[in-house]
Amino acid sequence: MLIRSVLCLLMLCSVSFLPAADWPAVEKLPEQPEYPPVLKMFAGSTINSVEEWEQQRRPELKELIQYYMYGYFPAAPEEIDFELKPEFSLFEGKARGFEVVITYAIKQGGKKLPPLNLLVILPRNSEKPVPLFLGMNFCGNHTLLPNKEITLTKSWVYDSCGGQDHHAIEGSRGSQFNDWGIDTIIERGYGFAAFHSADIDPDENDFTNGIHPYFYKKGQTSPGPHEWGTIAAWAWGAQRAVDYLVTNPNVNKNQIALIGHSRLGKTALLAAAFDERIALSIPHQAGCGGTAPNRGTVGESVEIINRAFPHWFNNTFPKFSQDVNRIPFDQHSLVALMAPRPVLLSNAVEDTWADPEGQFLMLKEARPAFDLYGGDNLLDEEQPKLGKLSAGRLGYYIREGNHSMTRGDWQVFLNYADTHF
Repeated sequence: MLIRSVLCLLMLCSVSFLPAADWPAVEKLPEQPEYPPVLKMFAGSTINSVEEWEQQRRPELKELIQYYMYGYFPAAPEEIDFELKPEFSLFEGKARGFEVVITYAIKQGGKKLPPLNLLVILPRNSEKPVPLFLGMNFCGNHTLLPNKEITLTKSWVYDSCGGQDHHAIEGSRGSQFNDWGIDTIIERGYGFAAFHSADIDPDENDFTNGIHPYFYKKGQTSPGPHEWGTIAAWAWGAQRAVDYLVTNPNVNKNQIALIGHSRLGKTALLAAAFDERIALSIPHQAGCGGTAPNRGTVGESVEIINRAFPHWFNNTFPKFSQDVNRIPFDQHSLVALMAPRPVLLSNAVEDTWADPEGQFLMLKEARPAFDLYGGDNLLDEEQPKLGKLSAGRLGYYIREGNHSMTRGDWQVFLNYADTHF
């Protein structure tokens, strides 16, 4: 079945490639060793109300974050098609799964972009639309479950995914099953959807593959200094998955949670911060460039991440590598863009590279934006003890173990979603 949607006015989730303001060159920015206050405008005035936040500071932060770090998102596609594949049964008939092939076109000559393959799994006998977790995976949808009905990805995969020369093989089916706990998600009354990040862009420092070339101007071979890097491209892909999910009558379109692990955790926060259709975000162990402070001194630094993964951000962000105090925001500003929607930062005690304590500090620094909206149950005053979920709108959790996503983590994620959904 083919469904076509015309997306002309997705104002909540799309912005132009063109910057709305000419911000200062990096070397002209003032030194700010302290975390820039989320309620203080770039020019110095203070935000005092929800109206001022939503009309002034929130748009300004979106500009600053794109201009200096992730790059500008392109607009949503004008046309988008959803091709639904045949259903199949899962978990002894308790769930039904199907694939959605998402294709879209953009203005530049009506170019058709590579398809995004979305796996959707829903409880079979739900009497009402269900809340849903949307996840981004590293290795292909076929690694989440062993079912042959799930298409073996043709996109680039990491060698660690069990493929050969960055190509998926049949033997990798179901290899990531225990990372996701989809059976538990269904048992708890939630739906689940997932896509492979490389459907949008391979995780390589190469802007001649993936989605970027489709947006180049004539003669262009790489993104400009303020155009999007790979993390922003992945986030744009997540928003395209949401384009489909909000059309499915079996999904509660007001209860879509976006989750990602590690670099895809960075993506989950960015995508949700810029798309208010995403009701809740869980950037799991996202670390530097996601939920850890750029000005931090623990774990991965801005210099290290730019050297190791130069394609993740725009071409301006590396200029801060030796002078992070000139960044006119920090990652608490990205968290603040979620306000008043809930966000859970989840960590592991051995994952010091991701700076778990610094991440809790980012929640505290983001709180003034959430305070504007009022209400209780925001954030614990002190970092929660090991194994204890702090389930406020600014949520936090840290467990034993290392940099990984486990079935035990999913119990925490579901408990957090239950609190807010």
